[in-house]
Amino acid sequence: MENSNIIACYNELIQIEHGEVRSQFKLRACNSVFTALDHCHEAIEITSDDHVIQYVNPAFERMMGYHKGELLGKELAELPKSDKNRADLLDTINTCIKKGKEWQGVYYARRKSGDSIQQHVKITPVIGQGGKIRHFVSLKKLCCTTDNNKQLHKLHRDSGDNSQTESHSLRYKNRRKESIDVKSISSRGSDAPSLQNRRYPSMARIHSMTIEAPITKVINIINAAQENSPVTVAEALDRVLEILRTTELYSPQLGTKDEDPHTSDLVGGLMTDGLRRLSGNEYVFTKNVHQSHSHLAMPITINDVPPCIAQLLDNEESWEFNIFELEAVTHKRPLVYLGLKVFSRFGVCEFLHCSETTLRAWLQVIEANYHSSNAYHNSTHAADVLHATAFFLGKERVKGSLDQLDEVAALIAATVHDVDHPGRTNSFLCNAGSELAVLYNDTAVLESHHTALAFQLTVKDSKCNIFKNIDRNHYRTLRQAIIDMVLATEMTKHFEHVNKFVNSINKPMAAESEGSDCECNPTGKNFPENQILIKRMMIKCADVANPCRPLDLCIEWAGRISEEYFAQTDEEKRQGLPVVMPVFDRNTCSIPKSQISFIDYFITDMFDAWDAFAHLPALMQHLADNYKHWKTLDDLKCKSLRLPSDS
Repeated sequence: MENSNIIACYNELIQIEHGEVRSQFKLRACNSVFTALDHCHEAIEITSDDHVIQYVNPAFERMMGYHKGELLGKELAELPKSDKNRADLLDTINTCIKKGKEWQGVYYARRKSGDSIQQHVKITPVIGQGGKIRHFVSLKKLCCTTDNNKQLHKLHRDSGDNSQTESHSLRYKNRRKESIDVKSISSRGSDAPSLQNRRYPSMARIHSMTIEAPITKVINIINAAQENSPVTVAEALDRVLEILRTTELYSPQLGTKDEDPHTSDLVGGLMTDGLRRLSGNEYVFTKNVHQSHSHLAMPITINDVPPCIAQLLDNEESWEFNIFELEAVTHKRPLVYLGLKVFSRFGVCEFLHCSETTLRAWLQVIEANYHSSNAYHNSTHAADVLHATAFFLGKERVKGSLDQLDEVAALIAATVHDVDHPGRTNSFLCNAGSELAVLYNDTAVLESHHTALAFQLTVKDSKCNIFKNIDRNHYRTLRQAIIDMVLATEMTKHFEHVNKFVNSINKPMAAESEGSDCECNPTGKNFPENQILIKRMMIKCADVANPCRPLDLCIEWAGRISEEYFAQTDEEKRQGLPVVMPVFDRNTCSIPKSQISFIDYFITDMFDAWDAFAHLPALMQHLADNYKHWKTLDDLKCKSLRLPSDS
């Protein structure tokens, strides 16, 4: 019915705009979206809220071997399932997505041919009006495994895909880390042929370089959250961003006010690289290897050990093992004897395919390069750390988290971790301008030297080269693990290692044991990155386990480390160097106070975390008893190792 009224015509046009025109725009947009989905390399599946398949893209068809017509309108439950998934995995996924939360993880799917393939899957609920879930969108990528790569090649060949470029691109993407974000999309448009088209504004280049960094994603999420937050919340998030932008995310900020001087000196002496002297007064540390010249014959194998030593070694699996008795009976050569026994127990020679004669020669060379003149950092300390490491490796949860290569690496790392230690701290060497400090740029000086020298000594002589019969790949993996563990003993990274262990191992383990219904992945103790954290924590605890030893052993170690620090202070004063630990003056130092500070600041939290993982009640009891001993002495104003009446 025609109407010549202008207002009526105007209203009619508005209705058309809000109705048919907008519908046409939406339809065109939908067509564009579906075109993008059809050309996407990732498999995409869209289902209704009751899991009826409504859409799959061509990549999904290629991956699963089905034609779209075979899937649309079917319930997911009707499709064949792989028997490789955990029995409760589907229930876990459904519980998560029904709450409106995204689920992401690894899932085995069965192709039409019957083959099982491992996929990275991300399922996102689509929320409609009234907060109700309307659809589920699943994005699926093949995991990069050998079987999957073979099947991927086969399905491309069988599907008659005539685009080599697309096939190569898909295979390449499956070798990348799982990543679906702006960079993946924008990078395709940046592959222009001309050089000038590859020039971007500097900020765009920086953004493209960092977009996949986890910290960048976290910062972007916080920035987005700030936009709609109250002022107080936005200000708090600003502070969060300031903290996140520091490089020391896992290290505490060390206070400077009202500090206990013993704690302050320990932090300054052990966790910093010292003051930098700009004068030419360089201190050249003379390497002085002290070898024992006793008449005790070295054993050819563990079966040739003298009876008095063998009797002591019968108890080496116990935490109460007395390393000082072994030191005395072996004339300060405990490392060779204990090493032969421990390495034999863990099958190290079998793993390395080396003879026991080669192992003995290697242990002799390593022990000869420890300085017996050092009060603390000598081969007895190395043997003590080896003993503690072996003890920790015997704990059920530790053993279940590591493989034999990890065990062998840990035992070797413990053996060599302080080889050629000069009896001085990193701070001293940096302040003195020593050759080692110059060589290693004042960074992890001693730890770098220990590992480098250990490998130099090992490979330069075939008679003691315990690595000569293993293949290159095993050697590279073993070498990297040993280096990483020895470097972890450097105290400047102490809190970083402990906090990473707590956040990556302890907390997920606690949540798992409490039966949390969180949709997160279970604790991955056997993941390579977590195995690294466990090994670092293990050798760190073994390295400073003295306060957790029986009281008599704890007291002896406290006296030895104090004497070594006293000698360093004496040397600093003689050389006119900065005194990095002034409280360790032999005329004024309170050993009980220094032990209390060390336990409070470095030991308690670390061993609490390690005990929560490895279950070490005996060690924690010794720690409590020893702390009480030092506290009692301090309360009585006693500065020595024992009360005069007990000496």
